[in-house]
Amino acid sequence: MTGDIKPRSSGFSRRPEGTRAVLWCPSKPRRGARYGSEGGTLTTDPTAEARIPGVAMQAHGLTKRFKKKVALDNVDLSIPAGSVTALVGPNGAGKTTLIKVCMAFERPNSGHVEVDGVDPWKHRSAALRRVGYVPQTPAVYRGLSVEDHLSMARSLHSTFDTEYSRRRLSQLGIPLDQRADTLSGGQAAQLGLAIALGTRAKVLLLDEPLANLDPLARREFIQVLVDAIRTDGSTAVLSSHIVTDVEEACDRLAILGNGKILLDCPLHEARQQHILTDSAAPPKGGVAIGSFAGKGLTRLTLWRMPEAGAGVTAGGDAAPAPDTASLEEVVLGYLAAGRGTTGLQLN
Repeated sequence: MTGDIKPRSSGFSRRPEGTRAVLWCPSKPRRGARYGSEGGTLTTDPTAEARIPGVAMQAHGLTKRFKKKVALDNVDLSIPAGSVTALVGPNGAGKTTLIKVCMAFERPNSGHVEVDGVDPWKHRSAALRRVGYVPQTPAVYRGLSVEDHLSMARSLHSTFDTEYSRRRLSQLGIPLDQRADTLSGGQAAQLGLAIALGTRAKVLLLDEPLANLDPLARREFIQVLVDAIRTDGSTAVLSSHIVTDVEEACDRLAILGNGKILLDCPLHEARQQHILTDSAAPPKGGVAIGSFAGKGLTRLTLWRMPEAGAGVTAGGDAAPAPDTASLEEVVLGYLAAGRGTTGLQLN
């Protein structure tokens, strides 16, 4: 496939004859990205990919640098099929970079990633057929209606379920004839979700989709996402800063800080295996994760325990009863650890 693809006056992009539609995605890969194992070509589905049963997405030793900045630092991550994983971390932690590598928008310096058993850099078209993507900033085309966006998605994705997306938007009260540039930020995000779900992709990658939504739209977004995953059996990775929202939606937690995976476990383990104390006396067997300021500037320390519950101090004295850590406190403790406030194994 050679030559530039120029937009028509209607705002749509003409697809060259003989090429196969893969996935509508307004965001573009960075300059110089390849479209398959042979540069400049769209490769067919791989026939000998090593799929691990029960795993929807996995990364091994994934490293990505931007000049001197390390965005991803030897990341190992495994996302079980059918799960909803909260990918949590501060700005600059590497969340968006990880998603872009999975979409073949950024090439890793080392390591590799697989989406439903397919390496997106070896078989980009095959990988993208398995992915529904909602970017951080909703990508809409000025002058096109909501219905135009669905028609464009249908023209670029042979299995796109237009009626499903229409029903989803109708339930939210978003008119199909409304111009995209008149949508609110929340409505634009809902349009992006409706298109991603309409692809019926096996893996959904959502990059901070809740950031521009009001509380009601945020809850509706989460409810539709969870219902779709339960119905279709798909898998989602939801990147967000809003810990309380991801707690409601997700069953797994992955904390990313300074390009490293700090914690990766089921949500119930994150709750059960961590306690919080405001005392200098450590619980027996606890591993100090990180310390941060609580209410009233009280210094709180998050501990990872072999078993949830209170312990005794190293000297044998009874320790103050610790509090079970909330999910937000677990995240705060690990982010503090990522900044260097860590502890050692204590007996």
